[in-house]
Amino acid sequence: MVGPDYKEPYKPIAEDWKLDDDSVSQQPFDTVAWWEVFHDDVLTQLIYEGYASNLSLQVTGVKVLQARAQLAQSVGELYPQEQNIISNLTYYRIGGSEFQTLLPTYFATDEFGFTTNWELDFWGKYRRAIQSNNATFLASLAAYDSALVTLTSDIASAYIKIRTTEEQIKITKANIKVQTLGLGIAKARHNAGEVSLVDVEQALTELSETEAKIPQLNVELQTQKDALCLLLGTVPNKLDCLLDLQHGIPEAPLSVAVGIPIETIARRPDICQSRLEAVAQSELIGATEANLFPALSLTGTFAFSGNNIDGSSLANLFEWANRTYTAGPALSWPVLNYGQITNSVRVQDAVFQEALLNYINAVLKAQQEVQDSITAFIEAKIAVQYLTEANRAATKTLELTIIRYREGETDFTPVLNAEQQQLRVQSSLTKAQGDIPQALVSLYRSLGGGWEIRNGDDVIPDSIKCEMSKRTDWGDLLKQQNHEEPESKWQWFKQLYLPNW
Repeated sequence: MVGPDYKEPYKPIAEDWKLDDDSVSQQPFDTVAWWEVFHDDVLTQLIYEGYASNLSLQVTGVKVLQARAQLAQSVGELYPQEQNIISNLTYYRIGGSEFQTLLPTYFATDEFGFTTNWELDFWGKYRRAIQSNNATFLASLAAYDSALVTLTSDIASAYIKIRTTEEQIKITKANIKVQTLGLGIAKARHNAGEVSLVDVEQALTELSETEAKIPQLNVELQTQKDALCLLLGTVPNKLDCLLDLQHGIPEAPLSVAVGIPIETIARRPDICQSRLEAVAQSELIGATEANLFPALSLTGTFAFSGNNIDGSSLANLFEWANRTYTAGPALSWPVLNYGQITNSVRVQDAVFQEALLNYINAVLKAQQEVQDSITAFIEAKIAVQYLTEANRAATKTLELTIIRYREGETDFTPVLNAEQQQLRVQSSLTKAQGDIPQALVSLYRSLGGGWEIRNGDDVIPDSIKCEMSKRTDWGDLLKQQNHEEPESKWQWFKQLYLPNW
């Protein structure tokens, strides 16, 4: 086979992760069902429902089937490419010619047979194409696993956002109660003639502004629920009963293992997909380059021919004596292609180089994502520690300022400042509490966890396969064994060299 064979490029991979906290270790990790570390039954149920119903995932599964059919199509090119039936009935009228004495004035001829042409894969044009389509098929499987990684993490992230927003609403309502109390004190002191109406108006302004946050948070919450419904392939508000089971913000474990960088590279399906796409493109270089060389074909024709001259009859067409045949090799060589083929090879090589660079970049990006997520996880926990202390101090400050205001020791300004500070600190604390599980979800996603949820299931649901089989004859391509990487040499041979009808 002409053309280059794929060679694995150099990929820069770090030896270790940068770890600034003992809670993250480079011990071997298990990301098969990483969502279970949160011990949240609702989250687990949502993820499995999303796996069963997400439409984007099903689209990715159908693309696997499409790639498998394209592979089977390219395998068929190895065999005789053309088979044609030839047939004709011709009526002749001859007059006023030198053949007048040799042929009757009127006669007819007929012919029936078949012809075939088989371009031998002498330079590997068809085998390279098969190898390319096979790599594309395997890349589609990796793309499906990558979609699973994305889906599980997206569902968990959306769920955490919902729980975080619910906590924000609780905190805001709790602050409204406190601010309502402050407004009541201001009114009481104003009615007693102890303070001016300014204190009342300031308290009312602060309370109304805080109350206005509730509708905004409700819109945000509904938007997040609707996004989660879409991930689960269902209509809005379908999950309300399940989400009404209050679990609060999922709590992340105190420590997490992330393994070493090379383990991440080995298990991430998107990196596998990038590599296989480069392999597929490498094979196309050879498939195109083969067009520069002579194409050797075997051609053959077998037919019966007859006429009605000199007592012959068209009805005797299929007598063995009326057979005719031709067979032999044929050679075609597009020498004067004016650089078209050469430049086509160059195009394929440029696309291959692009695929290689995308592959190497995917390796680097994966390491960046893991390191970013590790840092985010560690720093989010530190932020929660500081904000917890800040919240304690803010709460105590507000209590003291209200007492002092009630006793007439200060004006309303310190109360107003303390209320604003408490709401701000508690909102920041809630967000930081949500950032910890969000960072952990991002970390598991960057580690390539979640695709094992398939656990041997087919990439295409039975309902879709049933629908497709009713519409089109798929032969045995709808069987699960055709949607997986072959496990034996015989299965590889069948997939790459034997026609699939």
